[in-house]
Amino acid sequence: MTRAAAMAALGGPTLAGLAYLALFGAPTHYLAINAAALALAAAILFIGLPQPGSRARLVAGAILLALFVAPLVTGPTIAGPFTDGVNRWLPLGPFMLNAGMLAIPPLVVLAAHDDHAGPPALLAALLIALVQPDFASALALTGGAVGIYQVRGHWSAGLVVIAGFFIAISAALRGELPPEAFVERILLDAFGQSIAMGLLLALSLAGATLAMLFGTGLPRIARYPIGMTLFGFLLASMISTYPTPLAGYGAAAIIGFALAHALAFALPDAPQSPA
Repeated sequence: MTRAAAMAALGGPTLAGLAYLALFGAPTHYLAINAAALALAAAILFIGLPQPGSRARLVAGAILLALFVAPLVTGPTIAGPFTDGVNRWLPLGPFMLNAGMLAIPPLVVLAAHDDHAGPPALLAALLIALVQPDFASALALTGGAVGIYQVRGHWSAGLVVIAGFFIAISAALRGELPPEAFVERILLDAFGQSIAMGLLLALSLAGATLAMLFGTGLPRIARYPIGMTLFGFLLASMISTYPTPLAGYGAAAIIGFALAHALAFALPDAPQSPA
């Protein structure tokens, strides 16, 4: 039941987040967007993706890097008390998607399966995170590189981890914005309003991380980078004012991690069961 397990990992914190949004006064369209993203994630996972060849992987990686860098070109640029300007969002009409949460999970999966192009792609993404600046994306990329190094043990992945550590620190010092209700500080706000809801969200996010690391049936070269990428995003959201992945308002993480798992299932070393 590999795909079902991946869907459960995605769905647990997303459904817990929907309960939090519904019970504690979030705007109605927040619930609609997250629910629609979860339905799209299910379609992506269970319909699946075609097995990509080596050239298709390079093209997909280039597209994901382009999506990640696009906010620097398209805007919007948001200023805050600690920064002159931050560019992290892809504008889609009245909505905005967090570029890092959308592009980084599948990019890390691709990088994990290519010892030659993978590390340079992750370094390029880290430099984009530095320029944006985006501590959460830098920490997620570093986490993904840690997952790759755990499996591959290759020096190039180790260099990405070291570079990511310093880039994440630099981005953290320049990129903090004021918190937005129902997007950032979800766990802190939830515990402040209801211990039971706080525990539900915390346990669902911890369970999702562990499930992605150990419970989806994918090979370690996919599971470890995906799980550590989620851990990076989650850690950033607890350290400072960055979006809480899956549980907070925002479709990008839901879709991004669905794409990562669907891509991992499509690669040659993945289990071929449709379940």
